[in-house]
Amino acid sequence: MPDQSNAPADSKIQSVSAHLKSLQDEICTALEVQDGQARFRRDEIPRDGGGLSRPRVLEGGAVIEKAAVNFTHTLGHQMPPAATQRRPELAGGTYQAASISLIVHPQNPYAPTSHANFRCFFAQPPAEAKTAEPTWWFGGGFDLTPYYGFEEDAIFWHQTAKNACTPFGVDLYPRFKKACDEYFFLPHRQEPRGIGGLFFDDFDEGGFDSAFSFVRRVSEAYLEAYMPILEKRKGQPFGDRERDFQLYRRGRYVEFNLLLKAAKEETDRLRAEVSTRR
Repeated sequence: MPDQSNAPADSKIQSVSAHLKSLQDEICTALEVQDGQARFRRDEIPRDGGGLSRPRVLEGGAVIEKAAVNFTHTLGHQMPPAATQRRPELAGGTYQAASISLIVHPQNPYAPTSHANFRCFFAQPPAEAKTAEPTWWFGGGFDLTPYYGFEEDAIFWHQTAKNACTPFGVDLYPRFKKACDEYFFLPHRQEPRGIGGLFFDDFDEGGFDSAFSFVRRVSEAYLEAYMPILEKRKGQPFGDRERDFQLYRRGRYVEFNLLLKAAKEETDRLRAEVSTRR
């Protein structure tokens, strides 16, 4: 990858967007091959200001009940509140964001659900700010939710995640695994949503080139971790009992998204508000 340390923000965000669009294509193709029957519905929707949304959805396949793999490039004239909670000095600034977010729900209860997202923000401070230097950061990760657990799958999943992180620092995997375990924990049930994986946010360590290289490697590791597990479990025999249990356990996703995710975001907002008053 060419050195982009001193490249303008537009050039950097375009590089990130190109990688994420390529990753979206690769993931969709791999899932279609695994399914062998269904195909993703592909749309391209221009966004205000020159951005782009590429939602892709696969439904009712032989192997995959439903999957969504969405890419978005957004340009905005004012930073959204969620992005300025930890950086109030950016409020009122312009921004660009590129992201990919995906979820895969297989038909077979023995095949786990997987989730991943990777994103990059570039923010230009408002004119009255003390510095005119743009700010950037990465976030993302991937996690696995089995309905019937297999120890060998869990070991393989986490070893693949660790192998992707270790060349960039031996501390990254334990840090980001711990963050994932904490983020996807259901406190009212005192249980995790799944077996975790990696989760990171506000990541800018080592400068842009190093951070982007890390995100590229981890994002590529998602398929390396998930495809062998899906391939192994998609044909395992199951009946109504297993299917009913799978649907019951999927309710944990609803609980997290409707209850905990909103609560976490509100907590972050309140913390940021308190910190700005000190």
